[in-house]
Amino acid sequence: MLLCIVCSSCVRKKHRPVPDVSHISVPPVMIDRFDQALTALDTAHLHQALAQLYQQYPAFMPVYFEQIMNYGPYSDTNHLLFEEVRAMLHSKDIHGLQDTINKHFPDLSWLSRELRQGFRYLKYYFPSYHIPKVVTFYSGLNNFGAVTVDTVLGIGLDMFLGENYPFYLQVSDPYPQYMLHQFAPEYIVPDCFKVIEQQMYPPAQEGTLLDMMVQAGKQLYFLDVILPDAPDSVKIGFTQKQLDWCRKNERLIWQYFIQNNLLYVRDMQQILHYVGPGPNTQGMPGEAPGNIGSWVGWQIVRKYMDDHPDVSLPQLMQMRDAQQLLTDARYRP
Repeated sequence: MLLCIVCSSCVRKKHRPVPDVSHISVPPVMIDRFDQALTALDTAHLHQALAQLYQQYPAFMPVYFEQIMNYGPYSDTNHLLFEEVRAMLHSKDIHGLQDTINKHFPDLSWLSRELRQGFRYLKYYFPSYHIPKVVTFYSGLNNFGAVTVDTVLGIGLDMFLGENYPFYLQVSDPYPQYMLHQFAPEYIVPDCFKVIEQQMYPPAQEGTLLDMMVQAGKQLYFLDVILPDAPDSVKIGFTQKQLDWCRKNERLIWQYFIQNNLLYVRDMQQILHYVGPGPNTQGMPGEAPGNIGSWVGWQIVRKYMDDHPDVSLPQLMQMRDAQQLLTDARYRP
């Protein structure tokens, strides 16, 4: 019996064929290097230089300074912001960071191609979707990997320099070891489409654990469809070893949630033990990764969509009743 359980949970068959999107018209994705343009500003004439930069990036630049860099709102009269920017552009650390970004990403044509293909799938399922302008930036290692601002998709290249980049461990609040493998280039495109999904379908901020699990599962299923070639490990941020452990122990993981009456808890601190990042999951074996509830929600949604081939991706994303989805999925690993 154990052998049957392990084998049946190791591989999840893809029942829905991947559509042909070669006929979907998407223009080449042009990536604007806001990071390089910012670093190259003339600090001797900073007011004029920033005004010109604002003309190029009217939607993104104010959000970048206020919310990503926390310099305050951009305006012609905000002298404190100008001094913050001037100090940043005189910083050896920032120029060193930009040099490292340039060395790691001398050519982004591969990223343009992968984003374009993802946008083809997105337009296939959501024909009215408008392709955003794509810009790159740095956040000073402040963990902004991808953001959406109105019609702009921003990519924080400094968060994808590889797990061995030493300064991830030398910032004032060092990143935990379990996160470092996610700071790699292969995470850029999945992170981009995660924030696009969140912009299209803003996540609920409260509910039961089941609500949060299914919400996360829908986002991951969105990546299944939009990025059909992306590895599951990258979509959810697990190592391959962690993912293999979850697949082999899917039934025991689900029993843990049921036997401990966890699905309907509403305490957000408790919920975040299961759908938030962490080195592992409290109460489970040490091999159980953090965010395991999101993985279970993903399997529930996959089971539902396998059993309901007439349900489209937009219909799935609009569903709000997690309990009904679980019931209809008949999820019993």
